[in-house]
Amino acid sequence: MKKTNAIAILFLCIMAAGCGQKAVETTQSKREVFPAIELSNMDTTINPADDFFRYCNNNWLKNNPIPETYSTYSAFHEIGERTELQIQEIIDEALQDKDAKQGSNVQKIRDFYNAGMDTAAINERGYSELLPYFEKIDQVNDKSQLPELVGLLQYDGFGWPLFQAGSYADFKNAERAIMIVFQPELGLPDRDLYLVEETQEMRDKYVEHIANMFQLTGTDSTLATQKAQHVLAFETELAKFSMPLEECLDPTKLYHLKSRQELQTSMPVFNWDNFFDATGAPAFDSLNVGSPDYFTALNGIIQNTDLGTIKDYLRWMVINYSAPSLSEDLVTEDFNFFKKYLYDVEEQNPRWRRVLNKTSDYLGEAIGQLYVEKYFSAEAKERMLNLVGNLRMALRERIKNLDWMSDETKARAIHKLDCYNVKIGYPDKWLDYSSYEVTPDSYFMNIRRGKRFDHERDMAKIGKPVDKGEWDMNPQEVNAYYNPELNEIVFPAGILQPPFFNMDADDAVNYGSIGVTIGHEMTHGFDNMGRMYDEKGNLNNWWTDEDDAKFTERTKQLVKLFDEFELNGLHINGKLTLGENIADLGGLNVAWDAYQMTDEAKANKSIDGFTPAQRFFISYGTTWRRNMRDKALERRIKEDVHSPAEARVNRALGSMPHFYEAFDIPEGSKMYIAPEERAAIW
Repeated sequence: MKKTNAIAILFLCIMAAGCGQKAVETTQSKREVFPAIELSNMDTTINPADDFFRYCNNNWLKNNPIPETYSTYSAFHEIGERTELQIQEIIDEALQDKDAKQGSNVQKIRDFYNAGMDTAAINERGYSELLPYFEKIDQVNDKSQLPELVGLLQYDGFGWPLFQAGSYADFKNAERAIMIVFQPELGLPDRDLYLVEETQEMRDKYVEHIANMFQLTGTDSTLATQKAQHVLAFETELAKFSMPLEECLDPTKLYHLKSRQELQTSMPVFNWDNFFDATGAPAFDSLNVGSPDYFTALNGIIQNTDLGTIKDYLRWMVINYSAPSLSEDLVTEDFNFFKKYLYDVEEQNPRWRRVLNKTSDYLGEAIGQLYVEKYFSAEAKERMLNLVGNLRMALRERIKNLDWMSDETKARAIHKLDCYNVKIGYPDKWLDYSSYEVTPDSYFMNIRRGKRFDHERDMAKIGKPVDKGEWDMNPQEVNAYYNPELNEIVFPAGILQPPFFNMDADDAVNYGSIGVTIGHEMTHGFDNMGRMYDEKGNLNNWWTDEDDAKFTERTKQLVKLFDEFELNGLHINGKLTLGENIADLGGLNVAWDAYQMTDEAKANKSIDGFTPAQRFFISYGTTWRRNMRDKALERRIKEDVHSPAEARVNRALGSMPHFYEAFDIPEGSKMYIAPEERAAIW
C-alpha cells in the first residue's frame, strides 16, 4: 500500500494503456511473443485522414464490447487483466505455503487474501466491526471533542473527514517533508455536483444511498433518511468552500506556509494540537495550509452546524469507507450507487478479483518483489534505460532549437532535464512490512491495520529529509508518472510489457508506444504545472517574464483545440486537461525525434505494407483504443485531467507535421488542422 498524499491532485500520472494481442509461446525461450501491431484490430476501410483513432482501432472496438463489470474497456484493461493473472499465480503460491514463517511477506499475502475470501465469516459479522467506532462517535457530547475523534478516524483510514492531513515535500524546500492540511475528499466525485441544478437527481440518489447504508448498519428507515439529508447538507457546505479542480492544478495556489498558531487562529473552534496528537503527528512548528480560505470557512461551518449533524456525517464516513470490506448487503449497496448508478457498470467484479486487487494494494511491494522476480528481466530494464537516454537526448535538442524561448531559459530547462532522476521497474530498497500485522480472521481489521501502518509511515516523514528512493506506485502497476517535487520519472515493471514495451517489436512500434510514454512523462516537467518547479523540485519560477508570457500564449491554442473537440455532444475542458495534452503532444514530438536517430528509421524499410513512420503513428493510436459507457464518458470529461482516448489520438496528431506527411493528410479532411492553428510548445 502506498502513501496517501494529502494533495495527491498535484501528482499527475499518465494512465497508460495496455494491449490484448494473442500471445505465441516460443519453444526456445518459453517467453510469450506478441505481434508488434495486431493488424486485425485495424479498419483500413476508414480513411486515416478522417478518423485516425478508428482507422487504428475500429475492429477492436467492434469486437471488444465493454464487459458488464467495467464502465470502460481498453487496451489498458487487457494488460491489467493479464497482470492480474500473473499476480494470482503469486498469490496461489503463497496460499500453498501452509508453513510460511509467521510475520513473513508470504504469510501476510496468504492470510490477507484468505480473510478477504472468507465470505461466510464476513457476512456473519455484518457491520459489527463498525460498532466500536459508532460508540466513539456517540460518546461525543461537545464540539470540543471533535479534534480527537477526527484524528482517530483519519488514523484508522476512514477517508478524510472535514479535511485532509499528511506529509508532503515542502514546495519551496523539496528536501524536507512537512505537514500539509487541505480540503477534504467528498462523497460525490466532484464538488460541483453538490452545487449545480442539473445534478439534483444525482443528489437525490445519493441521499437515498446514504439512507440505505444507514439502515443496513442499524438505523430505522425514518431516522436513516433524516441522517442522510443531514449528511448531504453538511457536505454541500464543505463543497461550497472547496477549491474547484482546475484551481487545484495550480501549485502556486496551494502553498501557504504557516505556523501552527496561525492555523489555530484561523480556526479557533477546532483544537489543532489535540487533532495532531490524536493522529500521531510528530512535533513540528510550521505547515502548509493548502486551502486557507476553506479552513476559515470550516470554522464557521462547525460553529453553525448542530453537533448531531456533524456526528451523522462522521458516522457516514465510517460506513462509506468500510463498505467494500463488510458483508455482502453493504458491498452490493455501495456498488449499486458508486459504480452502477454513477458509471453504468452492470455487474461487480468477481470476489477473487476484488480481493486480489486489495491484496496487491495493501501488500504492494511484497507482491511487487515476487512479481519482478518472475516477470521482469534485467534485459528489459537495460533496454528501457537506453530508450530513456535517447528520449532525453531528443528533448534536449528540441529545447535547444526552440524559436520562442530565450537562451537563458533554455539553459535552465536543459539543466532541469539533465537532473531528472529515472526509476525503472522496481525500487532499490523494498518496503519493510514487519510492523504490519495480518491475520486470517478479519478482512476489515487487516485493512484497518494496513491503514494505520500506512498512516504511521506518512506521519513519521514529517520534519525529515524526503526519501528520494521511495516509489509512489507498486512495481506491478500498469502506469507511469512524473513527480515534480522529486524531479523524477518513474516506470513500474507492470507497464513494461506489450504493447507499451515489446522486446520483439521493431523500433518504430516501441518508440510510438513506450517512447511516447517516456516523452510524455519527461514533458510533464515542462507542462503548465511541472514547469513551475526547478531541478531540485522546488516551486521556483526559473523563467524570464518574456518566456513565461510566450509559453502561456502558446498553451491557449492547445486549450482552444481541445475545447472544440466534441464527443457525444460533450466538449472537453481544455484548461482541465491542459497538462496532459501538453505532455501527449510533447511526448509524440520527442519520441519521433528520438526514433529518427535509430538505424531502422534511416533504413526506412516497410513492414506489413506500412512505412516506419506509419508504424510509429499506428502504434501510438492502437495503445489508446478504448470503449466507454456514456455515463462514464460524462463523468470523466468533468472530472478527469486526461482527455478521452479519441482526442488523445486525433487531436494530438493534428498538430504533428510528420503525421500529415506519413499519411498524406489533405487540407479539408477531418483530421486536418491549418498550420497556423496547430499547437506547438515543446
